[in-house]
Amino acid sequence: MLEASPPGSLVRPGEADTLNVAIVVPLQGPAGIFGPSCECCAQLAAEEVNAESGVLGRELRLTLVDGGAAPAEVADEVDALITAGVVDAVAGWHISAVREVVAPRVGGRVPYIYTALYEGGERTPGVFLTGETPNRQLGPTLRWFASELGIRRWTIVGDDYVWPRASAAAVHRYLNELGGEVCDEIYVPLGTEDFEHTIGRVVASRCEAVLMLLIGNDAVAFNRAFCRAGLDRDYIRFSSLIEENVLLATGAENTRGLMTSAGYFEDLPTASGLDFAASYFRRFGPTAPVLNSLGESCYEGVRLLTELLRRAGELDVGRIQTMAEGLEYESPRGTVQVRDRHLMQRVFLAAADGLQWDVLQQL
Repeated sequence: MLEASPPGSLVRPGEADTLNVAIVVPLQGPAGIFGPSCECCAQLAAEEVNAESGVLGRELRLTLVDGGAAPAEVADEVDALITAGVVDAVAGWHISAVREVVAPRVGGRVPYIYTALYEGGERTPGVFLTGETPNRQLGPTLRWFASELGIRRWTIVGDDYVWPRASAAAVHRYLNELGGEVCDEIYVPLGTEDFEHTIGRVVASRCEAVLMLLIGNDAVAFNRAFCRAGLDRDYIRFSSLIEENVLLATGAENTRGLMTSAGYFEDLPTASGLDFAASYFRRFGPTAPVLNSLGESCYEGVRLLTELLRRAGELDVGRIQTMAEGLEYESPRGTVQVRDRHLMQRVFLAAADGLQWDVLQQL
């Protein structure tokens, strides 16, 4: 696993022919459940890049930053590493509340690869985004529910910060187009454990399905409360941010009627996906952190950074942005392409089957 190191102990850019990347992933808080797989996947990508003779003639080296700390603390640490000349780039999975503070502090000084699915709209210079966005994930999913299951009445349950609220705004637009409606919107603080009042509002809303915009352990707590109340007999739950870690923590008895969509699943039956899973478990063994879309996104972030630098031939952010459009390469998600600094990719719909995802179809 990667280890966080004090700035004074790190090799500076140019020394020992290294290219240093700050990997910002959550090690605490509701999203901390994703951290171990994010670390492993980033490490696997770096090892593969170095086996290919590195990037720009330099060895790729990763420095871990805890993206689960308070957003201002994360931004301070990243800013300090860049200002001190310790890192040449920033990448990783962390919530949008962190990205919104980090991006202006990075300020285009180094490339910043944000790997989380997010609400869309990020335009800060130097930021590249590998994750799913509502127009490619939520919109097609809601259309599928309307056409295949006749579901158009949704209640939204989300954590109270930018990603759930901005995603909910997009949901309103999509449902208006489908002749549907949002029956209720319920937001809770990050780290919420007691969902009794929320469950009562879901029932009172008279919805047909619940859209979960909850992070990590918050999603686990909600799923357990939902099923204790017996609501899994009557309502579909869909989350655009729920993966194998949350599924395991939720427990098989609490996953009936739970669905998601993502660009990658451990059990995705594609050659590229299966090859990646084989490489991951060969490297980290059968007791490795469970493989999932959020962890894989950190692999994606390191690979995208590598491809961008190889194409640009240098670290200058302006040059990288100029050369990025149309960049295409093969990844565990299949053939992906950079458009407007976002990674275009396939998105798949899946339903929980106990503690595994049954991938139903490409959206």
